[in-house]
Amino acid sequence: MSVTKTDVLKVASLARIAISDADAERLTPELNNILGWIEQLGEVDTSSIEPMTAVIPNQLRLRADVVTEGDQRDAILSNAPEGQHGFFTVPKVVE
Repeated sequence: MSVTKTDVLKVASLARIAISDADAERLTPELNNILGWIEQLGEVDTSSIEPMTAVIPNQLRLRADVVTEGDQRDAILSNAPEGQHGFFTVPKVVE
């Protein structure tokens, strides 16, 4: 597949990029080189390669899902300067 100057101008128009004819002339061989590299990548046999999401194996580091001590509301609220009805009391911000 090769790209012509007309193709470059059409793509630039679709992308809403203003380029001059000289820029289109300069970009045509560059885009053809890029497409050549893509064609080369298509020739590589990847049938025995498993798909992957990253180059190195990543696993989420999660803590163990175990039950911890609960019902500590009174102990936690004892550290608060003021509490009401089992909740922290804070000054009113919006009037």
